[in-house]
Amino acid sequence: MTNLTRTVLPVLLLGSLLTGCATHSDGTAPLNQRTWPICSVIGGLVGGGLGAIGSSGWAAGGAALGILSGGLICYAQDGDEDDDGVFDRRDRCPDTPANTPVEHHGCPLPQYPVSEKPAEPAQPEVITLSNDVFFGFNQSDLTPYAQSQLDSIMSKLLDADVVSIKVVGHTDSVGADAYNQALSERRASSVAQYLLSQGVTPGKLTSEGKGESQPVADNETEEGRAKNRRVELHINR
Repeated sequence: MTNLTRTVLPVLLLGSLLTGCATHSDGTAPLNQRTWPICSVIGGLVGGGLGAIGSSGWAAGGAALGILSGGLICYAQDGDEDDDGVFDRRDRCPDTPANTPVEHHGCPLPQYPVSEKPAEPAQPEVITLSNDVFFGFNQSDLTPYAQSQLDSIMSKLLDADVVSIKVVGHTDSVGADAYNQALSERRASSVAQYLLSQGVTPGKLTSEGKGESQPVADNETEEGRAKNRRVELHINR
């Protein structure tokens, strides 16, 4: 065996051994960049043993080469000890807790507070009152039946959690637009005045007329026109 072979063979065998043990990706193998001193010790023992195979005089030389080669081989390996997906050589934050999102240097990504979706505004409760039983034909004065119906819901309207009540009058499409607009306003006002007389706080109450502009049914039929003639109470809490 030549001198070159005696020198190189231990190094090649040692390199194959340590490279197989050292980790390249997930940091789980025992021999890696951070354990290079251990690699040097192992390299010295293996190198010395392999060197002694050729001649006892080569044992010391093989051990020296093993120490140097073992340390260099393992130091060259790159693991991922904290398992964050960034190799230890580039990891500036090597002890990142498990499952923490990191940037390309292995440091935790900044966490920003998630803005909560603003609460949807509460929708008003709508009570629909039929004009046909609340008023006479083309009239805006409340009938006795209308007053009794309003009395039956007065406790709801006087509830402390009620913020506002809007009375809205509507008509069908029979007649002139201007006349229907004025009639809807008068009927809404009549209902509002009665509610005030029964104790509803003035600051919570408003009224308006929409005339024939907001139908809820077909004005071409009598049934549809009857549904369009109405007064609505919009209750906000």
